[in-house]
Amino acid sequence: MTVTSRRVGPDGRIGRPGTEILMSLQRLSRRRNQRGITTAEYAVGTAAGAGLAGLLFKLLTGGFGDKLLKTLFDHVLGLLGIG
Repeated sequence: MTVTSRRVGPDGRIGRPGTEILMSLQRLSRRRNQRGITTAEYAVGTAAGAGLAGLLFKLLTGGFGDKLLKTLFDHVLGLLGIG
């Protein structure tokens, strides 16, 4: 039968001294690493949204946009029985 020694810390917890501090530092490190990832995701999402908005603006302000919107509204009004 093998007996392992257990150490009781000042707060009454059983474990190796310093383990709690090490785990806290690891959690903090992971949290810091994820902050940068979140910022990068927001940057990519913002750039994609701006690109899509620019593309839609260009399409809808030209002749194609006018024809598309007229066709769309005529279709919706036809479905509603108004047009």
